[in-house]
Amino acid sequence: MKTTAASATRKMVLTAMLACLAFVLNTCVYFPSMAPFQHFVDVLAAVFLGPWYGCASAFLCGVMRMMTGRTIQAVVGAVFGPVLGGLLWQRSKNIWLVFAGEVAGTGLCGAMAAYPLMKWFYGLDAQSPFYYIPFYTPSAVMGAAMGVAVVLILKRSGVLERMLNQLNGDGPV
Repeated sequence: MKTTAASATRKMVLTAMLACLAFVLNTCVYFPSMAPFQHFVDVLAAVFLGPWYGCASAFLCGVMRMMTGRTIQAVVGAVFGPVLGGLLWQRSKNIWLVFAGEVAGTGLCGAMAAYPLMKWFYGLDAQSPFYYIPFYTPSAVMGAAMGVAVVLILKRSGVLERMLNQLNGDGPV
């Protein structure tokens, strides 16, 4: 698939819009120590944008959340899921693999990457790199399930394919 300038522009705009959507949802609907809407948006970004733009969206949202007082976990807990989910989507077009990629990417990779960063930047020593897994995984499961539900609704209605075609420059704008 050839990326045109118009397609790249659409993807950059959608990247920014999804980052802002995740930021607003995570700010307005607050769960202590959880950000399920980040994972909801990560699933959408993985499907619509792929792994790299999805990672950029998660990174932008995480930086905005850090600017409002969150720790570095706002970035680390978000970026691995859309990369793994997006890569699995590109290979299989299976939404359940995107779900698994988001949960594994966030719940395992992101949680384990958070341990050394929290230790280095904040001096918090949890004594185990597995410490954050029980905190990250439920949030990832909840949010990814919401994202899967939206994608399945779009797929069933036939809108998903049209949206992907327009985003990639294969259809009318």
